[in-house]
Amino acid sequence: MNTPTPPRWTLGGAPRPAAPQLFCFPHGGGSAAEYLRWARDLRTGEPQCVQLPGRGSRTREPVITSMDALVDALLDGVRPAREPFVFFGHSFGSLVAFEFTRALRAAGRPQPAHLVVSGYPAPHLPRAASRLHLLGDRALLEAVAERHGGIPPEVLADDDLVVLAARALRADYQILETYAHRPEPPLSVPVTVLGGTEDRVTAEQLDAWREVTDAEVTVRRFPGGHFYLRDRPAPVLRALSAALASAAADARTGEGPRDRTGVRTGEALSERTDARSGEGLTGARTGGGNAPC
Repeated sequence: MNTPTPPRWTLGGAPRPAAPQLFCFPHGGGSAAEYLRWARDLRTGEPQCVQLPGRGSRTREPVITSMDALVDALLDGVRPAREPFVFFGHSFGSLVAFEFTRALRAAGRPQPAHLVVSGYPAPHLPRAASRLHLLGDRALLEAVAERHGGIPPEVLADDDLVVLAARALRADYQILETYAHRPEPPLSVPVTVLGGTEDRVTAEQLDAWREVTDAEVTVRRFPGGHFYLRDRPAPVLRALSAALASAAADARTGEGPRDRTGVRTGEALSERTDARSGEGLTGARTGGGNAPC
């Protein structure tokens, strides 16, 4: 297997070497601390909370402002210690986890046994142009707070905290707003899609994640807004536990994930290869926009 991830890239709880690793990618402007509290409650996996440069324990490091550069850095810095492993991302973290999964496939490296995304539209959908990353520090935080919430009032009340928080948030919004989706063949990774019933991300935008993979897709919505998982973490932890348990079971039996018809993807792969040779994601479009962060 690969060399384990250097400590600066992930933070986690007690090691659970018999359990799948769960790599958690933060929302826009967020840090690994968002998920560290889960390490105590998520017994079916070993959470590895990804810490991006420019925040938390890596505050002094330069931020990354393009998706290509971020994915290259993740390829170099985030290396699961064993298989199987699972990816989870919320909002901006969903897009990062998705692109990282595609990059692992392109590099011929092991992919996650399950991809869990939350609070973000399917990446191939068109989005209206947005340039929030060009706003001043306070204006940026206020605009994001108005759209999605999630920024504590005490941060907005402190000028020093505004500057600190805006640095990482601006970098992540620049990645989002300059992101251009590149059509590729669908993944063969099961995907679980989560969202809040009161979020700006619609049920249709969540359901469109079905187009990014040939494997099984489950879509679930829970009461709440964009940060529903902060107010009611229990249903999210149950969904993650199910994904981890499924990954562990498939690893024990040596069976691959099922496609949306219930057939194991490995069994049907040879039948699809000719039909999909050179084929990209149908209907995929490019463009940055005002997706949540």
